[in-house]
Amino acid sequence: MEIKRLHELFMKSKGLTTDTRKIQRDQLFFALKGDNFNGNLFAAQAISKSGSHAIIDEEKYAVGEKYILVKDVLKTLQDLASFHRKFLGIPILAITGSNGKTTSKELINAVLRRKFETVATVGNLNNHIGVPLTLLSMKTSTEFGIVEMGANHPGEIRDLCEIAQPDYGYITNFGKAHLEGFGSVEGVIQAKSELYGYLKSHEKLLFLNIDDPVQQKNTSYTSIFTFGNNRVANVKVEYPQTSKTAEVHLNGDLFSSVLTGSYNAVNIAAALCIGSYFKVPLEAIQKSIAAYTPTNNRSQLVHLGSNTLIMDAYNANPTSMRAALESFQNYPTEQKWVILGDMFELGNSAEEEHQVIASYVESMGLQKAILVGSNFNKVTISQNNISKFENFGDLENSLRNSPPEKCMILVKGSRGMALERVQDILKELS
Repeated sequence: MEIKRLHELFMKSKGLTTDTRKIQRDQLFFALKGDNFNGNLFAAQAISKSGSHAIIDEEKYAVGEKYILVKDVLKTLQDLASFHRKFLGIPILAITGSNGKTTSKELINAVLRRKFETVATVGNLNNHIGVPLTLLSMKTSTEFGIVEMGANHPGEIRDLCEIAQPDYGYITNFGKAHLEGFGSVEGVIQAKSELYGYLKSHEKLLFLNIDDPVQQKNTSYTSIFTFGNNRVANVKVEYPQTSKTAEVHLNGDLFSSVLTGSYNAVNIAAALCIGSYFKVPLEAIQKSIAAYTPTNNRSQLVHLGSNTLIMDAYNANPTSMRAALESFQNYPTEQKWVILGDMFELGNSAEEEHQVIASYVESMGLQKAILVGSNFNKVTISQNNISKFENFGDLENSLRNSPPEKCMILVKGSRGMALERVQDILKELS
């Protein structure tokens, strides 16, 4: 079936799903495949649950008129998303980078929806499946789209740009993330810069943090709108270092949030910059940033009994881990703990990068530090206030035997470490 005809079916339907457990009446079902699943096996189930049509790519499952056979379901989903994006014709902002993508996206969305009816990536649905699903969640009433793009291999951002066809782009930063797939920081820079390449070749606009020398060095771009603590920035901001929460000053006005960590100030500045470009009133921008509440363990401040936790356990890499520790060190309290989990996808750099973080922790003068995971368990430490555990069970036993009291505690680690369980334990003990 040609994409135009499929799009007509899509527009008449109640949307689409890739999961028969969540299918609703008159939805399209896309039978995606993976290493451990085959959606074609569930096509009949989708139809039996009153699904509109099932898009499949194995002929033996095409047993009626409600089954649409295509060569490749994933490619069809992506092509449909591109067609839908052209059909809507709305402005699209693409966001990528090593750290801060999701927080930046949420802040920018909070600001822009003061003026536009926006649709933004939900959670971190930012890959070759998530980006099409985001585009296809946009309706004819949508006025502005915000698409987060993630990648762990070269070429992926380029492919996502071809699907989403962004009019605007913003790269948060280049850091030591997904080194296993990119090979090096230089590989990260090259891969993330695929967004720059797309914007430049299509004469689109880039939002640029002009204070970032790495981005300046790797950006030969003419159509830019900049922000930063630089006199030539289009939106000139200041970053005060005196607050526990992230804040930005613009022309004497304060833009503050409940986000912890000075590193989040740049995310606020990006939202301020982009909101200003699209002429969102400054007062509305202030209110949007102040009202934003982080979720999913992203720089969340949690009070449990006598303790206060900074839950930043959604993900971690050497760059974001160091930034979080540097910010935490500035907190004006002596009773400070850190609980750090392994950083994943570092390839051959894993041992070195975990040792660098452990050595920095030793220099911080903390009351207590706990390192957990197979990589952190291998580091060399010399201080008695630092403990190493290979697995979460040992960490849990330690917390139950010697729980913290009246402490500020930073909890950070990669998603696979599931360190949000620390919050559950301390909540039980409080």
